[in-house]
Amino acid sequence: MAIALLDINDSNLQLWHGSTHLQSPGYALLVDQQYRFGNPARAAARLQPRDINTRYWWQLSTETLQPALGPARHTGDLVHAQLKELHREGGQPAEVLMAVSGSMQRDQLALLLGIVQQCPFAAVGLVHRSVALGSLHGAAGRLFHLEIQLHQAVISELAQRDGKVELVRSLPLPGAGLLQLQEKLVEIIATAFIRQTRFDPRRKAITEQQLYDALPDALRALGRDNETNIEVSGYRAGINRGELLAAGQRLFSSAREAIGAAQPGDRVIADPVAGLLPGLAAQLPGFEVLAADCVRTALEHHLEQLVQRERALSFVTALPALAPGPVAAPAATVSAVAATPPRPAATHLLQGHRALPLAAAGSTLGQGWHLEHSAAGWRLRGATAGLLVNGSSCQPDQVLGGGDTIRAGTGPDLLLIEVAS
Repeated sequence: MAIALLDINDSNLQLWHGSTHLQSPGYALLVDQQYRFGNPARAAARLQPRDINTRYWWQLSTETLQPALGPARHTGDLVHAQLKELHREGGQPAEVLMAVSGSMQRDQLALLLGIVQQCPFAAVGLVHRSVALGSLHGAAGRLFHLEIQLHQAVISELAQRDGKVELVRSLPLPGAGLLQLQEKLVEIIATAFIRQTRFDPRRKAITEQQLYDALPDALRALGRDNETNIEVSGYRAGINRGELLAAGQRLFSSAREAIGAAQPGDRVIADPVAGLLPGLAAQLPGFEVLAADCVRTALEHHLEQLVQRERALSFVTALPALAPGPVAAPAATVSAVAATPPRPAATHLLQGHRALPLAAAGSTLGQGWHLEHSAAGWRLRGATAGLLVNGSSCQPDQVLGGGDTIRAGTGPDLLLIEVAS
């Protein structure tokens, strides 16, 4: 039977086993002395806040659970119960390979392995999830992985040496987790509802839950367009991307501080949920949103090396690089690039009938990609795979100017134009 792959990040635990793919955020809901985990629990978070726990992965320990939540003695009991549920719903795999966050302390890792010993499966591997993800990317410069957990974010710095991607450090970013980001976003959106409709969706638990449920789709829409509408209980409010930028300021500043002074070649890869936050791509160097199944891809590539059946598990923090690091361009190429004349000026991006101004500090205009201003013109940065420029595949760091078109997927062409003052 195939080994199951388990990605442990409490904002979205994922299990792959054969053709089965489960996603289960770290929410525990108490119902009649029984626990429900994942999405059903999250859907009740605003309706039954006293019956919800979201801290059990973050605060994994054997200390008495405060406040109490049903029969669980401590957070370890809730972790054990969710792992058993994933195992049952995932087809009852006999063996599981686990990728865990670098924010887990040594005693938490030891407790996790002790909990797994009480589960109906065997753990056959344990790897730092940021290292696994980093192995998919070349790292000639500094490579950082941004992980968004429920109660904090984590920046892990990686380096490539002798053909391996190695962990340099993992640094938690307190107060910048998904729940805090959601609260700030909801506060801004609720204010817009009050201003536009005099309806406050936060006044009742059921409408507050509806607003939280609508948030992901609204953020995806703002990744494509500058504005979108959100409807709650028959009331509709218009939201634009710029209004939501303030929600991420703590994450923006703490991530930049963790990275330190920018260096040539710096890149930041981020879990998919980070790509939904307006403005983040413009704040971090070489920002790229990872595909949802990147952890699976990495673990499958390294399966033979990671599986440890006949010995005590060790926490793997270095793996062979699966992609070569980018190499410096030959001098002749650099000279040719430097000699390339600047592209025609562009001040706006035309989307249908709307002309959106391009900011000198950079403009985030899609799911994980943005335009960055340079002396030669506007450079495409971030997750540009799949973008078409003037009908052809986008090239790394391609420079654009007035008259150039961009197409993302099946969407309409976006046209760079200059608006005369």
